Amino acid sequence: MSSDLFSPRIPDDVAKRRPLADRLRPTSLGEVTGQSHLTGEDGALRRMIASGTLGSMIFWGPPGTGKTTVARLLSGETGLAFEQISAIFSGVADLKKVFETARLRRMDGRQTLLFVDEIHRFNRAQQDSFLPVMEDGTVILVGATTENPSFELNAALLSRARVLTFRSHDEESLGELLNRAEQAEAKPLPLDEDARATLLRMADGDGRAVLTLAEEVWRAARAGEVFDTAGLTEIVQRRAPVYDKGQDGHYNLISALHKSVRGSDPDAALYYLARMFDAGEDPLYLGRRLVRMAIEDIGLADPQALVVCNAAKDAYDYLGSPEGELALANACVYLATAPKSNAVYTAFKSAMRAAKENGSLLPPKHILNAPTKLMKQEGYNEGYRYDHDEPDAFSGQNYFPEKMGRQTFYEPVERGFERDIKKRLDWWSKLRRERGEP
Repeated sequence: MSSDLFSPRIPDDVAKRRPLADRLRPTSLGEVTGQSHLTGEDGALRRMIASGTLGSMIFWGPPGTGKTTVARLLSGETGLAFEQISAIFSGVADLKKVFETARLRRMDGRQTLLFVDEIHRFNRAQQDSFLPVMEDGTVILVGATTENPSFELNAALLSRARVLTFRSHDEESLGELLNRAEQAEAKPLPLDEDARATLLRMADGDGRAVLTLAEEVWRAARAGEVFDTAGLTEIVQRRAPVYDKGQDGHYNLISALHKSVRGSDPDAALYYLARMFDAGEDPLYLGRRLVRMAIEDIGLADPQALVVCNAAKDAYDYLGSPEGELALANACVYLATAPKSNAVYTAFKSAMRAAKENGSLLPPKHILNAPTKLMKQEGYNEGYRYDHDEPDAFSGQNYFPEKMGRQTFYEPVERGFERDIKKRLDWWSKLRRERGEP
């Protein structure tokens, strides 16, 4: 039986039809673009190679930044055997086979670089299975993840591996990839200057995406045709934003929205709100988060903020999308431009802490009702002063448990409506002092 059956030659015409991103895959670390902090002359990976030893690593970064390619190149530059598995398609049995092969290879004097794509998708037990083979040197693990390793990977695994961050491509490195593509295809990309810049933005920092988009443009172009931005948008139908509603993209954008509101920047807040709408986020989730911001960051500096947010949520329920989204945008701008106070937020946390620390203290007896004769004999309700019968409708009595003494949790700020609240509290404090109350 011919050996060609087991290692068939790929015909030239088939090889040419390979995706552009595959054909332009770098063959050395020096050809890797956009990651000079790792692969440049003074980059972290270059220094590891120069030292003659590699440790286990976690490659963390967005899609299309070269994580898989760099892992392959590392094995080539260090003479390590390369094994690749994906956490999406592999289970415990697959891991055992890979580990056994690596052990046999180690006995022959060669170490294995094991590249695990989407490593965060392995469960805790599967992640723990890597620990023994990492510790005894059977494998050098290189895991790749698009998710924050701090949240997705076991502490034990992270303690044995160095996290290296891959950055999204900027316009310069994406432009370099397009230049390489044009050289490989021996023809320019049929786009005018503005459309070319638009294509770079559509790639959203993803090197693989920019090459895929370029291929779509070449396929669509007729002889001599050059597309403007409108034509480009029509051809590629715009690539969806990189956003996973359950993962990092979701939390990064909601954090940016919240902090923009807190920082009183309505333009930035609207931008992030629009980003999340555009990515398909549930509008009612955004409505709930706006309500949270009204409570936490505006508070009593503008009591209407909570009313406005609840009304916006009701308006969305009534109108639906897309009209109802404008109601949420109104609420977002209202919050960003409202006076800010977290005084009640911090006061509530302090009160909760005091409640837990002081146990089940009995309130002072003078504010307890005495519905029975025994309770009256015990002094319940004795000495209570009805505030509406007092001068200024204020008795100034102490309402805290006697063992605690009077506490101060709420400190209103000198902004918005809380400025008036502060004046009121200061007036009552003055009356207490004048009447000799604690």
